[in-house]
Amino acid sequence: MADTIFKLDPEIITGPDTVNRAGSLFSGRGSKILVATEQGLYEQKHIERFIKILEDAGIETILFDEIPAQATADVAENAASLARGARCDMVVGLGGLRTQYIARLVSILAVSKLGLFDLLDGKKEEKAFLPYAALPTAVGDPFLFSDNLIAVDPRDRFVKLIKCPRFLCQLVILDPVLSEPLTGKLASTAAFDGLCASIEAYCSVKANFLSDALLEQAISLYAGMMHSYIENQAADFPAIAYDAGLLMSLGASICAPGIGTALSYALGGKFPVSKSWCATVLLPYVMEKLVASRPEKMAKVAALMGEIVEGISTAEAANMTVDTVRRRMGQLSVPARLKDFNLSLDRLVPVADAARNLEFVAYSPYTVASEDAYDLLKQSY
Repeated sequence: MADTIFKLDPEIITGPDTVNRAGSLFSGRGSKILVATEQGLYEQKHIERFIKILEDAGIETILFDEIPAQATADVAENAASLARGARCDMVVGLGGLRTQYIARLVSILAVSKLGLFDLLDGKKEEKAFLPYAALPTAVGDPFLFSDNLIAVDPRDRFVKLIKCPRFLCQLVILDPVLSEPLTGKLASTAAFDGLCASIEAYCSVKANFLSDALLEQAISLYAGMMHSYIENQAADFPAIAYDAGLLMSLGASICAPGIGTALSYALGGKFPVSKSWCATVLLPYVMEKLVASRPEKMAKVAALMGEIVEGISTAEAANMTVDTVRRRMGQLSVPARLKDFNLSLDRLVPVADAARNLEFVAYSPYTVASEDAYDLLKQSY
């Protein structure tokens, strides 16, 4: 049996209204904190609430709220300059996936001798950083507990995987109350997106008994969410989504997601299209590859998704997963083709190259060359 190697650097606090504990949690970590966030959170009053909690604890906050939805990595330079000039002790990321990655970059750039393009071109900062804390408004980040982040290079909008210093992230607060209010197709595609990362990590060559236990539960929760959406059943979806996202993030930190996740990041970085929508479209085609390379695991996925697999062969059970996902995509009326996003197929070759070059793709259970990545894009187009 292969060795199981994992580490969790940050303290993790999870549960409803845990953000109320931020004052005591941040006390002793510094007297001045830069909060990197996004304009959309003003609508739910999350920014004002969080700053008030910190100020009541005697912590001075420096606010950087200029992270747009399609932010490239150079946004982090402006925030890092602010943190440096204000002599901040810590950086907090309050917001969605892109905001978290920008905030982590700020933590490095604020004190490192390396510049942004040094990091984007593969150099690694080993020690110089400001401590970072994450308050995600959407939990579904396969790199939340890893020493990697995804950045969009402003020179060409291609995605890069940046290596972070160890122990950069010191605190993660997962509070369903901060959850983005997703409804309709946005809620459905978020579940498909989480399912894609969970299944790919579950089938990774780095997977082990611990990641399997976490990811099996995540797959079951994501499948249950889809079923509830289809049946219009009442459920505490923010809490369930946070539980599923936490399990997926923990599991993926032990192993690795795959080319479907990489392509969805690459498409979302290059074009004005949601990563979760891209992952939804790609999912059944990725699963077809996994059925051929990991039939036993995909047969288990069928059972986790609620299919009756007793009395049928492993191959039959594995193939049921693809049919199940396609059926649920139809029932939930989510996009099924990349061309629905007004993308041009002839512009997708460099996107496939960028996705294939992300280091974690090498842990896929089947060989993925650039042409294989492009084939997935063509199939899903």
